[in-house]
Amino acid sequence: MSVAGSTGPVMDRDEVDRTLARLGAEHEAIETSLLALQDHAGRRLLEGAELTGVTEERWAATEASIALLWAYFDAYTDALRTARGIRSRRRWSSREDLAELTELLRGESVTVAGSTTATVAAPSLTGPGAGKLSERFTLASLVDRMNELYASSLDMVVAADAVWSALPARIDLLNAELQRTRRLAHSVGVRPGEHPAGDDLERITGTLTALRAQVVSDPLAYWVPTPGSSAPGGGRPDTATYDREARALEDVRREIDAVLTVRQDAEARLVKLRDLLSRADRTLAEARSARGEVLAKIAATEVPKVSGPPTVLQEQLATAAEYRRRAQWHRLSPLLEALEERAEDELLRARESLTAVTAPLAVRAELRGRLDAYKAKVARLGLAEDPELVERYEKARRMLWSAPCDLRVAEQAVLRYQQAAAELLGPRVPGQGEGMRHE
Repeated sequence: MSVAGSTGPVMDRDEVDRTLARLGAEHEAIETSLLALQDHAGRRLLEGAELTGVTEERWAATEASIALLWAYFDAYTDALRTARGIRSRRRWSSREDLAELTELLRGESVTVAGSTTATVAAPSLTGPGAGKLSERFTLASLVDRMNELYASSLDMVVAADAVWSALPARIDLLNAELQRTRRLAHSVGVRPGEHPAGDDLERITGTLTALRAQVVSDPLAYWVPTPGSSAPGGGRPDTATYDREARALEDVRREIDAVLTVRQDAEARLVKLRDLLSRADRTLAEARSARGEVLAKIAATEVPKVSGPPTVLQEQLATAAEYRRRAQWHRLSPLLEALEERAEDELLRARESLTAVTAPLAVRAELRGRLDAYKAKVARLGLAEDPELVERYEKARRMLWSAPCDLRVAEQAVLRYQQAAAELLGPRVPGQGEGMRHE
């Protein structure tokens, strides 16, 4: 909407004609704007809606403002019609006509019944004339008043329409996805009171139902104005609650997907678990057997004890198989995850136990290998029959191949044999003795 000009002295014919032309253009623009507001989808929705809260209060004031707008427009139309009538009396207007036209076009010649309720919708309309039973306007000030009322009314209508256009449809789409997720959850045993995801679905359902009802009845409660914006409808719908529930539903959907995955590969995972625990049991049995062998064959050494297989894992495995048989996938899922981690740990523990138990046998095997390696090297150099070497070799060999074997004493015997061989080989092969001591 445009703004009329200011007052001044008696206008001449040209000024009158130009002013009437401008006011006619303004009248057409105002009428177009008012008709657009009248036909606005948001206004029609507001008229037919059962409103509550902030929206109910604002719409009551806006309805009064729109009614007052039409009253102002009618008064403006009448004044413009009167002015055109005076100008059309004669081709060349008399001074009396021009004085009358000047008063009509520039003076406070328009009287309109006031409305206290209407001014609530436009906080700027709180001047001296606000709330009076009637008010007098110049055509210019009347246009200013219509502009302000129109802006505040349009702002309210556009804001409500924006919320209604954005949120209910999105909530409906999310509700449809929620219903699909609920059916899927029910099919895998995820129900309220039995699984946290089932409780989440119930809470999301209640929140979305309440949110939609609130958005429909009080859209302005979910409107965030843009700070500093003077344009009608400057702002955005408040989607914080919707966004939070959408994220919560996505989390539940991932949980349901995990349960579905369990249903699809439960048997394979149970077979793998049985294999892991079986391997752990066999490894522990081997460790127990090896411990007996070490105690019989190795003397003066500490051999760690070997614990038995944990029965709790076998019990949990049986429980998991029962969950699968009863299709209790929501219970099977976390149990399988815990079992898989503990079964891997159990197999690792069994292997570490076997390694710790058989360490003395590994040391004995390493000493035997070292002794035979030196004997073979001595034989290649033609010293196999040396009496001292033969004596030291036989002594070390008896210690390593007899039971129980004292590893500390046997290691010293092997070292003495190495030293004797190095001393004999030193003069014959320069540098050979030092090299052998590093083998």
